[in-house]
Amino acid sequence: MTEENQPELNQSELNQQFAIQKIYLKDVSLESPYSPQVFTDGEWKPEINVQINSTNQSLGTDTFEVSLTITVTAKQGEKTAFLVEVKQAGVFTIAGFSEENMAGMIGAYCPETLFPYAREAISDLIAKGGFPQLLLAPVNFNALYAQQMQQQDGENTPVAETTH
Repeated sequence: MTEENQPELNQSELNQQFAIQKIYLKDVSLESPYSPQVFTDGEWKPEINVQINSTNQSLGTDTFEVSLTITVTAKQGEKTAFLVEVKQAGVFTIAGFSEENMAGMIGAYCPETLFPYAREAISDLIAKGGFPQLLLAPVNFNALYAQQMQQQDGENTPVAETTH
């Protein structure tokens, strides 16, 4: 590729930095209050509810902890078959971005990075609880972040909630 074909980067783009320092499971919970009856009560056709929330905190200059909390509740009729909650977290270095882009990195890009880890943990917990495998559908964190920015009604408002 010749130099003429390369896009020009301004100095601020050259100073942008994004790095994952650590990804870890911060909290995990599986409850199966209706067991063992849930396994013998006929056909398994639960109603699944998924709630997603993210929070963040500054750990110092250009370093942030972002936590993605996903709660999955399965109800078989009126009874809760299981409730799984996973808080997947990461420490990220983010520098050189405009204030608006920094907010997007923390509010959308970091949770998007954490999601596959949380999804795997949830799937494993549900299977270890004796239930059929459940894989969460992909989530568009950019759209959720944009929606949250429009609402601006609280720091710990759930980012997303779905029912199947």
